[in-house]
Amino acid sequence: MSVSAVLFDIGCVVLDWEPARLYTKIFDTVEETEHFLANVCTMTWHTRHDAGVSFADNAEHLIADNPEYADEIRAWGGRWMEMFDGYVEGTPALMERLKAKSVAMFALTNMPSETWPMMQTHFPVMGEFEHVVVSGDLGVVKPDPEIYLHALKKIGEKTGAARARDVFFIDDSLPNIEAADALGFATHHFKDAAGLEKALLREGLI
Repeated sequence: MSVSAVLFDIGCVVLDWEPARLYTKIFDTVEETEHFLANVCTMTWHTRHDAGVSFADNAEHLIADNPEYADEIRAWGGRWMEMFDGYVEGTPALMERLKAKSVAMFALTNMPSETWPMMQTHFPVMGEFEHVVVSGDLGVVKPDPEIYLHALKKIGEKTGAARARDVFFIDDSLPNIEAADALGFATHHFKDAAGLEKALLREGLI
């Protein structure tokens, strides 16, 4: 086994995050929800939260352009936890198996700083990571190489695994995986826990 640490993405790998889960409660039809997420609160807009912009500041400019959606835009931050439905099926069990084998686990997440404290409180499995790199704290988001190198530095400080090839990175975003590949990380493009289990077995990690 050459890999000595595992680096998890969090959203859609460990935690089941889906903005439509909130907005189907707010809008009457699927079509309205899809229109809103495609044209108003888009993922490009949300990425500004991940890069360190506050919910209030990011909402202000969007509301100025879309005043008819003011309440719905504010709900993104105000009702953040309603976008989650617990853990991605099967991932916590794999984390338990890694823990049983004394494999060091870390996380690298594109996430707003404002939400991280409540995420730690609400989801106890977050405490299993030796360190979590939160993009909002750094003002840098994946797939920028800088955030991967920052995570690698933190892993090295904890484990001595200072080379990218010593770290197995897991993410559901292909661009994020490609960026990690370019830096020399061992990687797995996450689709479900069954596929991750096979990859971890192949690496000799579980």
